[in-house]
Amino acid sequence: MTATCSAVSGAAGERPAGTAAVAATWLCVEQPGPWGAEALTASHLDPGLGAELAARAKGTGVRVVLIRRPGRHPDRHRPLPRRAYLAHTAPGRTFLRSATLNDPKQLLDLDFAAAGAGSVAGFGAPAAGRLLLVCTNGRRDVCCAVLGRPAAAELAAAHGDVVWEATHLGGHRFAPTALVLPTGYAYARVDREAGEALVTAPGVVLANCRGRSTWAAPAQAAELAVRELTNTLDPDVLAVREPERVEGEWRVVVAHDDGRAWRVSVVEVPGAARPVSCGAAAKVVSEHVVTRID
Repeated sequence: MTATCSAVSGAAGERPAGTAAVAATWLCVEQPGPWGAEALTASHLDPGLGAELAARAKGTGVRVVLIRRPGRHPDRHRPLPRRAYLAHTAPGRTFLRSATLNDPKQLLDLDFAAAGAGSVAGFGAPAAGRLLLVCTNGRRDVCCAVLGRPAAAELAAAHGDVVWEATHLGGHRFAPTALVLPTGYAYARVDREAGEALVTAPGVVLANCRGRSTWAAPAQAAELAVRELTNTLDPDVLAVREPERVEGEWRVVVAHDDGRAWRVSVVEVPGAARPVSCGAAAKVVSEHVVTRID
């Protein structure tokens, strides 16, 4: 029997830092029923609407995901109000807003460019607390369903509407994968205990953190390294400048709002060839490794 992609990654000890999907803003749309591999156009959401949402989000910094309640999720094929959330992830400017939609076509009123830049863009009303999204899109990768759905169900039983199943969050091989909004920190290998911490911890949880979706991969790795070095858990006090490519490495400046700053060197290190998704051919996967912090 062929090992699953998550089992291979775990056995290899692959480090998750620097692997979060990049998105400044997340638009989460409730859609019950089954999801296909490309969920926006392969679910019970109107495929034309799904394609239009994807087109409007492209290049704006907004990533659109479908969400549904954990457990059984029948779609009765009749119009019902559904929830939608808009979350911006930039430190010091995060927000989480919710709206109830009578028709998902109302999402076409959203100014995607403004939302990606951190404007509330007239969307909904402020939502208290946080969301935990757990990827369960089994049509995209079987690990996400087999490992993600039980984790989401257990956490939702304890925390209710804080926890949602979600479509593809990136990184099947780290299943169960999860995302905390509005901060945008993504996580690998989220079991019940880890998920509890993500829902209840007052600050950033560093264990198995993949990075903050606000930034590109080298910046994600650099920011996490500074957090670990200084035990800084407040999500709002660190900002990352655009990484610079110098002499074969990335140099990233991470600045604290108290005036301190660190220059972090990050290199891409190729690992052993392995599948990044179940059923996919093995390929070399690079890891972003911090080599120096000044």
